[in-house]
Amino acid sequence: MSALSGLRVLDLSRVLAGPWAGQLLADLGADVVKIERPGSGDDTRAWGPPYLQDTEGRDTSEAAYFLCANRNKRSMAIDFTQPAGQETIRQLVAEADVLIENFKVGGLAAYGLDYASLKALNPRLIYCSITGFGQNGPYAERAGYDFMIQAIGGLMSVTGRADDEPGAGPVKVGVAVTDILTGLYASNAVLAALAERERSGLGQHIDLALLDVQVACMANQSLNYLTTGQAPARMGNAHPNIVPYQDFPSADGDFILTVGNDGQFRRFCEVAGYPEWADDSRFATNAQRVGNRKILIPLIRQVTVFRSTEQWMADLGAAGVPCGPINNLQQVFEDPQVRARGLRITMDHALSGQVDLVANPIRLSRTPVRYRSAPPLLDQHAAQVRRDWLGSAD
Repeated sequence: MSALSGLRVLDLSRVLAGPWAGQLLADLGADVVKIERPGSGDDTRAWGPPYLQDTEGRDTSEAAYFLCANRNKRSMAIDFTQPAGQETIRQLVAEADVLIENFKVGGLAAYGLDYASLKALNPRLIYCSITGFGQNGPYAERAGYDFMIQAIGGLMSVTGRADDEPGAGPVKVGVAVTDILTGLYASNAVLAALAERERSGLGQHIDLALLDVQVACMANQSLNYLTTGQAPARMGNAHPNIVPYQDFPSADGDFILTVGNDGQFRRFCEVAGYPEWADDSRFATNAQRVGNRKILIPLIRQVTVFRSTEQWMADLGAAGVPCGPINNLQQVFEDPQVRARGLRITMDHALSGQVDLVANPIRLSRTPVRYRSAPPLLDQHAAQVRRDWLGSAD
């Protein structure tokens, strides 16, 4: 038994935020049925290259992007723009606990698949709507994509090199982090609604917006602004509230130094060969280091270039000073800690024989995540779902 065994989820979402939420629920044991467009399916099936390769080394129709967010689901192709498809969705909804969708506001109402219509059919249904801007407000009708939301929601204003540095300018995060965070919020909201349903017996509508999530996840940067009235600026890899907490050059590259308290700073100074820095009135406390970062950071940079990254890792690690190399993804999956934690998994796949995926990071002691099936082929499980959910042999 898995944590969410017996839970039935209809996943009508596409691309990343909704599918990410659905995959998390599926990993935890829910029976997640992915409803897709006949013929083309989820947009991300075609978002390549790269594509999964078959046993002969040829590209299949399955893009790597699709594979990242659709494990443990069953696929069913339904054209719900047509009456027959709408009726099938309603039949499935009658048996479902949760529905996830990410259509534009009001987009499903034209087909009678909006929350108000389906609530009348199944009052226990938890209906999670993911949009760019939410169900109300002046932007509600607009489409929203992660890149755009990173800009509008402030993330890009603090991401990138400072104005006085070479290569200055705002940049997006290298992965669609707003979509992923929205998926995590969505799965949390679904679980909260399920817990409440145990008391009330009723489902509810979840209104989740990428913009809301992005603003909420600005965390300390938002509070830096709300506390001071000054909008934070781009600082490259530096931290607005902690020093030293950024990248530094080594003899053969760069590494990350993350000093989180004054004790760690003192130990760093001893390893670096400058113990007097820890007692210097300009640097003794974090507040003093933040105020004098323009003096301290160049001093540190002049020291770090004389040892290799590997030597700094060894010396600082032995002293208990947090630090790390800047790995590419090949190095990530070769890292001994990543290997020990089993973060690369291999599953059977109908087209390629096997497919490598990234493990779910949740570790439950009694009901662990189970990897039941690889991301599905389009409409692969239609007959199974009709049999299991509707008792039909069609």
